[in-house]
Amino acid sequence: MLRKLIAEWLGTFSLLATVIGSGIMAERLADGNIALALLGNTIPTGAILVVLITVFGPISGAHFNPAVTLSFLLRKEISPNAAGLFVLAQITGGIIGVFAAHIMFDNPIFDPSTTSRTGVGQWVGEFVATFGLVGTILACLRARPDFVPMAVGLYITAAYWFTSSTSFANPAVTIARGFSDTFAGINPAHVLAFVAVQLLAAVLATLFFGWFLEEDTAEAT
Repeated sequence: MLRKLIAEWLGTFSLLATVIGSGIMAERLADGNIALALLGNTIPTGAILVVLITVFGPISGAHFNPAVTLSFLLRKEISPNAAGLFVLAQITGGIIGVFAAHIMFDNPIFDPSTTSRTGVGQWVGEFVATFGLVGTILACLRARPDFVPMAVGLYITAAYWFTSSTSFANPAVTIARGFSDTFAGINPAHVLAFVAVQLLAAVLATLFFGWFLEEDTAEAT
C-alpha cells in the first residue's frame, strides 16, 4: 500500500507540475495569443499522462484522480479505506506539484487563483469531460488494457479543446489549480461546483458503462 500511495502522490504531483508549469511557460511565450497558450498547455498535459500512466500503472493503477478512484470503488475494485488514502495522496500531491511549478518559474508559492470558471456552460463542459474520461478508461480496460495510457492522454488532449471548461475532469487537479493564479488556475470559490459535477459524472459514467459493456459482452457470446 505504501508503494501505491507514493505512486499516486508522485504521479499527481508530476501531473500538476506539468499542467501549471506548461501553462506559465505557454502564457509567457505566446505573447498574448490565448489559443497558442492553450495549445502549449495542452500538448505537455496529454504527453505527461501517457508517461505517468505507463510508469505508475503497474504499481497503483495510476488513478491520479478522485473521480477515477470513485469509479473503481463503485466497481468494488478498491476498498473504501484504500480509496480514501488514494484521494488524500492525490490531493496533497497535486497541491505540492503546483507549489513546485511556482518555485520553478519564480511565482509566489501560495498564490490563489482569480480566474473565473463558473456557469452552466462550464459545468456541462466538466460533466462531459469527466463522463468521457471515465468511459474511455473503462471501455479501454475491456478492449485494449495496454492502450489505456495513450487513450487517456489523447482524450485529455482533445477534451482541452472541445469542452468549454478545458477539461479539468479531476477533483484533485481542480482543487490544486485553485492555488495557482496563472493561465491554468481556477478561482477557489468555483472549485466546489466543478468537483461536484465531476463526481456526479464519474458515478453516472460508471453505471452507464457497467451496463453498456456488459451488454456488449453478452451479445458477443
